[in-house]
Amino acid sequence: MKAQSIIIGAILLVSLIAVVRSEVITLTDDTFSDKVKEKDTAWFVKFCVPWCKHCKNLGTLWDDFGHAMEGEDEIEIGEVDCSTSKPVCNKVDIHSYPTFKVFYDGEEVAKYKGIYQKCISCLD
Repeated sequence: MKAQSIIIGAILLVSLIAVVRSEVITLTDDTFSDKVKEKDTAWFVKFCVPWCKHCKNLGTLWDDFGHAMEGEDEIEIGEVDCSTSKPVCNKVDIHSYPTFKVFYDGEEVAKYKGIYQKCISCLD
């Protein structure tokens, strides 16, 4: 009986941790447009694919960021898997991974250009 209680407790703890860590919202073809159009809400969205080494190198950083933003009503953290949501990625002009964009009231308001853009501007 005691072992059963311990197992049930462990399962509940793991379930709770999974719920708490799920602050990054997965956006799909079906949900993307409606979510980023939410009134008075900024969406910071990561666009990735599973095979991208740079996406993999992020490790848990994006999830940690989502967890840190927990409770912020005006900011949502999302991610799009471009291998399964190609129409979304085509619509918002994603050509490299990872790409990070900010949307507000359905409009793209910022795109992280990162070190790649800095290197290109150095060549000019």
